[in-house]
Amino acid sequence: MIYKPQYLDLFKSGELLKRVEEAEKIYQNCVICPHNCYVNRKEEVGFCKAKTQAIVASYGPHFGEERVLVGTNGSGTIFFSFCNLRCIFCQNYDLSHYGRGREVSDESLAEMMLALQKRYRCHNVNLVTPTHFVPNILRALYIAVKKGFSLPLVYNCGGYESLATLKLLAGVIDIYMPDFKYLDSNLSLKYSKVKDYPEIVKMAIKEMDYQVGGLMVDAKNIAYRGLLIRHLMLPGALADTKNILNFIKNELSVDVYLNLMDQYYPAYQAFSDKDLNRRLSYEEYQEGYKHAKKLNLRLDKQI
Repeated sequence: MIYKPQYLDLFKSGELLKRVEEAEKIYQNCVICPHNCYVNRKEEVGFCKAKTQAIVASYGPHFGEERVLVGTNGSGTIFFSFCNLRCIFCQNYDLSHYGRGREVSDESLAEMMLALQKRYRCHNVNLVTPTHFVPNILRALYIAVKKGFSLPLVYNCGGYESLATLKLLAGVIDIYMPDFKYLDSNLSLKYSKVKDYPEIVKMAIKEMDYQVGGLMVDAKNIAYRGLLIRHLMLPGALADTKNILNFIKNELSVDVYLNLMDQYYPAYQAFSDKDLNRRLSYEEYQEGYKHAKKLNLRLDKQI
């Protein structure tokens, strides 16, 4: 079976162009994410610090992602700069907080997508921290499809997403890959400077699940559609991890894919926090893992 992304049908019907034009209007009074900054991004910046031109730190095949994305040729990552969260433990803080990267036109972004497909033969295009540049991504996709682009799109985000923006992406995104960081608002405020993260992420992930359902893979075990959730376990936050796992079990499709990650290490400003200034212990991770197994969650094979 050869998978055909739904955005190809949206392109043919003219719906994709309508989505592009609707998304681009948002920049005039930005509500693209739940911060609802209401700034005109041509002239000023809001929480994310981004204006109307996409900023890309790097792009190319990536082999450090989940195996279901990497396959043999890699996941075609495009790393965007800036972010709508302020995680004090961010391991890519030079990109997300300080905006390291270069401005690119929508046409150049389209050429990156095409290069990942044609030159590098990646299995997908993996949009990393894409939320604040959704209008640019949609315009670039429209340009790329006209030139033969047809890879599955991965929306690799922090989970702090607007339902209205997600609805613009319905039928456009093939694989949603959100971080599910917290269900404890005290943690989300302390570590990411966003108190309403728990209520937002629950609504967002339910919408993603509604759009694409559980993760589907082909005969070579390469994902082409569905929901893949990442949860990075934090030291001292085991109770929150268990609550997140319970939510996934009770509220989402049975075939949702989970990567329960143990690779936390102190970075950026985490050294100044008494709970975050150490690595996750083996015992903490094992207790989280055992809880996920008890719930019979569909866990990433790298575990």
